[in-house]
Amino acid sequence: MAGQLREYRNRIRAVKSTQKITRAFELIAAARMMKAQQRTSSSTPYARAITRAVSAVATYSNEDHPLTTEKPHVERAAMLLITSDRGLAGAYSSNVIRAGESLAEKLRSEGKTVVPYIAGRKGSAYYRFRRREVAQEWGGFSDAPQFENAREIAQTLIEAFLTDASEGGVDEIHIVYTRFVNMVTQEPEVVRLLPLEVVEGDEAPSPEDVLPLYEFEPNAAAVLDALLPKYVNARIYAALLESAASESASRRRAMKSATDNAEGMIKTLTRQYNRARQAQITNEIAEVIGGVEAMK
Repeated sequence: MAGQLREYRNRIRAVKSTQKITRAFELIAAARMMKAQQRTSSSTPYARAITRAVSAVATYSNEDHPLTTEKPHVERAAMLLITSDRGLAGAYSSNVIRAGESLAEKLRSEGKTVVPYIAGRKGSAYYRFRRREVAQEWGGFSDAPQFENAREIAQTLIEAFLTDASEGGVDEIHIVYTRFVNMVTQEPEVVRLLPLEVVEGDEAPSPEDVLPLYEFEPNAAAVLDALLPKYVNARIYAALLESAASESASRRRAMKSATDNAEGMIKTLTRQYNRARQAQITNEIAEVIGGVEAMK
């Protein structure tokens, strides 16, 4: 009986220690989620401005740019998969990997060869475990991405897109990431990045809006050469920030669930400990009474 009580005490102590860790992870994830949301809000004006600029050049000029031109025969399609670097985030990485698998299956059914690019160690581990080839991997910044990380990824993808498929390049590029809806909902998102499709937003222009007149110096082609890579950088950076906020929100929710489960386990173990202790006390009282009766 004494050994059973000792086991209950050890288990209660271990669960309490785990609960402290999960509560600390929950607070850290909440703080990182707020920072990621703030960075997303801070980058929105720049992304909106460069989107309008690219839209203006694409709309008011007849220039054809390699990043906006559809290739007649698409043989190789690149897929940028954005996952997390660490675990303890619930089904965050699993959901985006599942979305990537669905996209890869769809592309293969169209007769295209899928070329994976992975951002995040969880995605790299998934492909490495299945011994699949990956064109390039990045990691170490999933919870706090910097613009330099997005620019490095964008340069690699643009170089692959500008290279002919027969020389190891790709004909189109898709990006799979997790869109942050709110603290409870995060949805995997699949977007075709290249050839470029300029997305201005969901708000329709007002009938009273006056369309501006544009002049391009030195010419529209030079403006596109300068703006389009920056636009790709902004799109990838926005996807990394959305993924970072989604990862932190998913980790916060998972750690809160773990903390609540630990609290319930502690109550159950305490109840079992009290019952065992009460049974031990009852047995000791019975032994004392039995001894007194024997002495009589």
